[in-house]
Amino acid sequence: MEHTDKRVDAYITKAAPFAQPILEHIRELVHKACPEATENIKWGMPFFEYKGVICGMAAFKQHCSINFWKGALLSDPHHLLEQGERTAMGQMGRITSLQDLPADRILLSYFKEAALLNEQDIKLAPKPAAKEKQDIPTPDDLQKALNKNKAAGKVFKEASYSFRKEYIMWITEAKTEATRTKRLETAVEWIAEGKGRNWKYEKK
Repeated sequence: MEHTDKRVDAYITKAAPFAQPILEHIRELVHKACPEATENIKWGMPFFEYKGVICGMAAFKQHCSINFWKGALLSDPHHLLEQGERTAMGQMGRITSLQDLPADRILLSYFKEAALLNEQDIKLAPKPAAKEKQDIPTPDDLQKALNKNKAAGKVFKEASYSFRKEYIMWITEAKTEATRTKRLETAVEWIAEGKGRNWKYEKK
């Protein structure tokens, strides 16, 4: 078999007896679907690549799994990938014997489509970058105190989300009214000076 990797041979050899024929069969079908596919080991598991990753397979103590790198983009006409990322058993579920695998023609079609996605350079949509939350409700008493101190009000308005959050949390977590009032006075004083809530502990 062309484009094979001895590390994958070793992986299959070390797998449990029940898993070996499953892994061999998956391997055979991937190469049949995409003769140009090469093998690799990533994160300790076999992967098949053709202009990018097609899929990976893995053997565990009691089951095997198949994971398509671009599973979310596959048409999945037979609804085999519905388990998707919701389980740790792979996108085609828990595979404990050859009988758990779909028919060869079906698996071949999935492998071919996965390879075609790479050939056509179709990429997964990038995950949206986590955005820093920009708005956090300012307690009325803090806002009134800030309104009375223009310097503090300006600093607080232009400060980062984390800067404002730390002060708001500090004030709202006060156990008594007296403590809250004291914290309000201190907060406005520090904010006017451009100091963060934990300025005393910041490295100078």
